[in-house]
Amino acid sequence: MHGWTSRQRNAAIASFLSWTLDAFDFFLLVFLLSDIAHSFHVDLEEVTLAILLTLAVRPVGALIFGRAAEKFGRKPILMLNIVFFSAFELLSAAAPSLMLFFLLRVLYGVAMGGIWGVASSLAMETIPDRSRGLMSGLFQAGYPFGYLLAAVAYGLLFEQLGWRGMFVIGAAPVLLPFIYSASRSLRFGRRPGRIKRVRPCCRYCVATGSCACTWWC
Repeated sequence: MHGWTSRQRNAAIASFLSWTLDAFDFFLLVFLLSDIAHSFHVDLEEVTLAILLTLAVRPVGALIFGRAAEKFGRKPILMLNIVFFSAFELLSAAAPSLMLFFLLRVLYGVAMGGIWGVASSLAMETIPDRSRGLMSGLFQAGYPFGYLLAAVAYGLLFEQLGWRGMFVIGAAPVLLPFIYSASRSLRFGRRPGRIKRVRPCCRYCVATGSCACTWWC
């Protein structure tokens, strides 16, 4: 990363962390399946449907957030994408029934599907051409690293927090966009036009996602 500008480094770090934390959230579910089944008084085989649902709708999320990124820009859509999948991860912790839990995992899967395309595009379009090979390797390594973090978190925290508490921990990525925005504001000051750009992004993603999920259901 020698010779990179701060903008290039920030884009690379944000992309890597978003992909890493996406994997972290997903693999938490894998570790918690048996406890979720016990909590809802069902067989383990029934709860594994949550994995199928999450993965099945990923192409929907890739389409929604990919098109939104082309229209509104990679960076705001990546930040919005992180907020969405973190929010659905947090709501999963409060699911009162298995059916609602499944619905939240579907919505999480849609949000999860957008991360790879938007984050990788942001990184590859921002960094120097000579570093794309290195960045592609680092970016891909983010997924197993997220798996490792999930395993460590499960081993250290599950006994104290239970499966619902682990999903709360899994929602931590929602802080990243706010940290990033705060750092940008401190360096460059407020830009009023930024809020105006975010609102149509949210409307587009919510409207398109609602239509897609309604059709899928």
